[in-house]
Amino acid sequence: MKIDIVTIFPEIAAGPLGVSIIGRAVGAGQVAIRCVDLRDYTNDRHRHVDDMPYGGGPGMVMKPEPFFAAVADLRTEGAKVILMTPQGKPFRQSRAVELSKESHLIFLCGHYEGVDHRVVEALVDEELSIGDYVLTNGTIAAAVVVDAVVRLLPGVLGDEESAEVESFSGDGKRLEAPHYTRPAEYAGMAVPEVLLSGNHGAITKWRESRGLERTKRNRPDLLGE
Repeated sequence: MKIDIVTIFPEIAAGPLGVSIIGRAVGAGQVAIRCVDLRDYTNDRHRHVDDMPYGGGPGMVMKPEPFFAAVADLRTEGAKVILMTPQGKPFRQSRAVELSKESHLIFLCGHYEGVDHRVVEALVDEELSIGDYVLTNGTIAAAVVVDAVVRLLPGVLGDEESAEVESFSGDGKRLEAPHYTRPAEYAGMAVPEVLLSGNHGAITKWRESRGLERTKRNRPDLLGE
């Protein structure tokens, strides 16, 4: 897979995506991630990427020309262009699975008051949001989506089963059960006996019930409650 993140702050994305599991995936050639400076596609001496909004209002709007130039330069056949924006569709685990099957993703990262809408109309295949809140820029959001997608690529996770049994997998409506490791007792708190029993059937049932209990407590919206 090939991923381009177009932003005026490439170092923000490069940091978290250059270490741990994603960093190893890059080093192993399982994915190619480029953090592209949008200012490289400006034509004026001061490398302007924003201007005042038509119709008035606070803040500045990102100009269309640099985005058009960047996408024209980066886009390959079959590439999917994604704009990270609070106005986008909510990003879900199911979408991460779908995006992990793409060959080339281009993420456009907004800043200031947003991006000239002609970029959305002419270039963008999909608008995504990672939550109902506003960040200082879309680069952080793009890094989150890239992390969620890349970890699903074949061979990236050490245990392929991990992605199949974690929260939001399957029907996307259950959270994982609590996890425990050694020591079996710590600070007066003991690991549930069923996890030490070796009875895999009982362990599966325990995890299902505790996962449902956790979902009801932390994310009842997933269950329609």
